[in-house]
Amino acid sequence: MSPSEKTLTYDAAILFWRTITQIFFREVRPRGAYHIPKHGPVIFVGAPHNNQFLDPLLLSLEVYRETHRHVQFLTAAASMQRKWVGFFARLMDSIPVSRAADMAKPGAGRIWLSPDDPCLVLGEGTKFLEEFSPRMQILLPKSVNSAVAEVVEVISDTELRVKKEFGGESGKGTARIRDKYQELKAEGIKGFEYKKLPFVDQQDMYRHVYQCLTKGGSIGIMPEGGSHDRTDLLPLKAGVSIMALGAMANDPNVQVKIVPVGLSYFHAHRFRSRAVVEFGSALDVPPELVEMFKQGGTQKREAVAKFLDLIYNGLKTVTIRAPDYDTLMLIQAVRRLYKTPGQHLTLGQVVELNRRLLEGYVHFKDEPRVQKLREDVLKYNRRVRDLGLRDHQVPRAQKAGWKTLGLLTYRVCLLLVWTILALPGTILNSPILILASIVSRKKAKAALAASVVKIAGRDVLATWKILIAMGVTPVLYAFYAILATAIAVRAKAPLKWRIWTPFLVAVSLPFMNYAALKFGEAGMDVLKSLPPLIIALVPGQQRSLDKLKATRIDLSNQVASLINDFGPKLYDDFNEARILVPSASAPPSSGPSGLWRRKSSTGAVDAQGLGLTHPMTWIDERLFGWSRSSKRGTSAWSGPIDDISRIHTPDDSDDSDTGDYDNVVGLVSANDEGGLKVPMQKSRSRQSSYADLQRLRMAPITTIHQSIARSEAKDEEDASPPLSPHRARRASLSDGVALKRIASLDPEEPFNEATQDLNEEISHTKSE
Repeated sequence: MSPSEKTLTYDAAILFWRTITQIFFREVRPRGAYHIPKHGPVIFVGAPHNNQFLDPLLLSLEVYRETHRHVQFLTAAASMQRKWVGFFARLMDSIPVSRAADMAKPGAGRIWLSPDDPCLVLGEGTKFLEEFSPRMQILLPKSVNSAVAEVVEVISDTELRVKKEFGGESGKGTARIRDKYQELKAEGIKGFEYKKLPFVDQQDMYRHVYQCLTKGGSIGIMPEGGSHDRTDLLPLKAGVSIMALGAMANDPNVQVKIVPVGLSYFHAHRFRSRAVVEFGSALDVPPELVEMFKQGGTQKREAVAKFLDLIYNGLKTVTIRAPDYDTLMLIQAVRRLYKTPGQHLTLGQVVELNRRLLEGYVHFKDEPRVQKLREDVLKYNRRVRDLGLRDHQVPRAQKAGWKTLGLLTYRVCLLLVWTILALPGTILNSPILILASIVSRKKAKAALAASVVKIAGRDVLATWKILIAMGVTPVLYAFYAILATAIAVRAKAPLKWRIWTPFLVAVSLPFMNYAALKFGEAGMDVLKSLPPLIIALVPGQQRSLDKLKATRIDLSNQVASLINDFGPKLYDDFNEARILVPSASAPPSSGPSGLWRRKSSTGAVDAQGLGLTHPMTWIDERLFGWSRSSKRGTSAWSGPIDDISRIHTPDDSDDSDTGDYDNVVGLVSANDEGGLKVPMQKSRSRQSSYADLQRLRMAPITTIHQSIARSEAKDEEDASPPLSPHRARRASLSDGVALKRIASLDPEEPFNEATQDLNEEISHTKSE
């Protein structure tokens, strides 16, 4: 295939997969895309590999969207032998990689380790001379962590020697194997079953990689090997290090860059989930490691290991690495408690905040305060689940009343409207949904049984859902077209309508089903907003809600205090680089609003792009007064809106913080000069609460005292002012009135008199 044909097929495949991923995912956000080199050889290193075939797809799509670079991904040769997977992989010019694990076969007899030599393998009923040769590998069962070792010498049919101990040189793997062997021996079973792995020559694969890099191309690789559903990274394979060092050793003019890419999913296996693709800073290959690589032998292995460590450290900056699932859930709960409800974080900020909180937790997890907070947060989560709520609904749960009943009735009616609109598409697509769910679960079980690293096999669910949907959808739509044509013939419709019917059905079904998808999302958003209203109306639940609110307020303040105390100990630039500060606001998302992207009252485009989520929002605002813009107007039920804790528009998801624009919370510090105190301005945020203001009051206290202490110490050394953790305030307003002048106003002075004096000063200033 010529280069122009390859470019055309790659571009066509990218267009096709972008359409598919936009249907499957509700939102995919790139982060740090400016790190992608525009020119020169690049190796994109992605991790964690939690979503099988979708991981390389999302990485390639985001690279193409930002730079139009074509990424050639390394794909398992076994996967490329599958009919449709191989077809699309070849369209995207993937490079096949043969893996020994894909060619594993059971060995004859049973084996165990010599009690005197951990590198000597003994067998009974084995045929080592026939089945093994040097450089092959021997794989033990899952009961001993699927330990692998390379064969260096075959002594006889019942004896062979391995290169290193199973499980590494620490001896832990050997001890575990011997303990398990004694357990089996006590049960009357002598030795372990095992598998033999052939030696795979990867020279052909490396040749393709070197050719691509020499031409200034891009290579993509998931260095963990196979996909998995663990919360931490698997050990990286050395291949990526050999590729970079080998390409530069072969040609001194090639300057390879490594770009670490973190893939973060919010419920990766679910339909209409969200994802963040984060690009880290490009890494240069150290010249001294290239020289060590050229020398071969021990120096080469040391260079490969050192550069692999550099790559691993780069991946740590763009991935969330929790030691276990419970810790990950704890971190996400703490993030929700720490986040100001009035502030809406982008998906990228959510990922970054999770990463920082996790790093802090791992560092300080043995502290008594941290352990106590962990217990309290877990108890709070259980209480929230017992009430059938989600954390983001707790601050907004309100007392029962006629207005609550009216709002519940309205939302139920709205839910019925969305259900009716979504029902036709749901019924028509139900065979696809049911079949995809059943087949994907079966594939997950099969993948789990064949894997040594998977926990539940969830990493293959999304891939199989998409593959099944892609295969069944054309068949189902063709059936509907034939059925519609048969009905038209049976109804004796005019000939032209009989001819046009299958074409009209085939063209209209995708649009109708996509509209049903959006209506269904709108209905789910409304459905998720009902539990707080229902619980508020249940007799006897108000006391439980009040206690839960009080608990959340206390936990929010504890989290904020803990972070303010321990954050500076972990990060030198804690105050300068923190994500959540009282005056911080995230930049609005780019892109114009449209039919599917609604513009919020602050002028930002909603991250979800839910243009049809609430087209009747104006009724909600005017009738019930529970949206952000309604707080600036009046409610038909209660007149002017002063309450700042109303239940908000049901357009947020508990899965992630999806808002795109932080509602700025204005904090004006008290001015003690002359005994005057300027009252705090009440926040207009639709999710503000006492806990938020209390937390935000606490946050700047320590930083201000620290700044004062630093400045006093610094003044003795030099006159340069210290860096402030907050943005500097303007010296005057746009009309030229100094802030000190406004602060000097008497709070008891009538508003008309105070403003009249200020207006006269403004007029006098302008006339001058």
